[in-house]
Amino acid sequence: MKTRPAVAEGLWTWTPGRGLAPAPDQAACGRLLVADSWLLREGRVRAYARHRERFSRSCGECGGPEPRRLVEFWQDMTAVLPRTGAWFPRVELAAGSLELRLRLRPAPPLGSAIRLWAAGQSDPRTVPRRKGPDLETLARMRRRACGEGADEAVLIAPSGTVLESATASLLWWEDDTLCLPPPRLPVLPGVTAGLVQERALRSGIRIAHRERTVAELDGREVWLTNALHGIRPVTEWIGRPMRVPPAERAGEWRAWLDGVMEPLPES
Repeated sequence: MKTRPAVAEGLWTWTPGRGLAPAPDQAACGRLLVADSWLLREGRVRAYARHRERFSRSCGECGGPEPRRLVEFWQDMTAVLPRTGAWFPRVELAAGSLELRLRLRPAPPLGSAIRLWAAGQSDPRTVPRRKGPDLETLARMRRRACGEGADEAVLIAPSGTVLESATASLLWWEDDTLCLPPPRLPVLPGVTAGLVQERALRSGIRIAHRERTVAELDGREVWLTNALHGIRPVTEWIGRPMRVPPAERAGEWRAWLDGVMEPLPES
């Protein structure tokens, strides 16, 4: 059964055979088992299928609905997404009830650069490879970073190795090599970071997984990548005396990433 298009922001809950309906007020609270989100601009999105795959895989890892239900939910959810305007939708699997939901939100202003708080924040996450359970914890960390004059906080392993930020993957350049933390470390599999790596491979650019401390990123071109903002070069490190070179590569890569947005499927 097809659902009617949602034309306003808000939280929507899904029922098999009935589709999506506005959620009762109490559904807005509660812990999340899984979440996934993306930028939706004039009906176009980057790597939509990859967000579906990551969300479905994460639901399976924590005993969520069977695959057939997830397919039905995704079809109904896709049907209600707006085809005009700028949005930042989030799909959710709620703890306890295992309810599937859509949180339709207007997109916030997009950034083209970022100031990163690097005062040595240890990683507070309990499930680092699954988006959802730690969102509130990471939001508090980000608010603290903003209070220090930054936009984001970098997460650091007990060894001192940089992992990612509260909301984005972290990549950097060492000469002509694109670098990122090794996948064995507790990092979220970023959809946008995956797109960047694939383009680098197609272009013959060397990719390396390296363990680096914040101090070892001094003087490097460093990027944060996520589905909302795309690529944002770090223009200032808050809390440490770090040199920041001109972001010579970021502009061309940002233009490429904007060009890979594709129309939403019909369902």
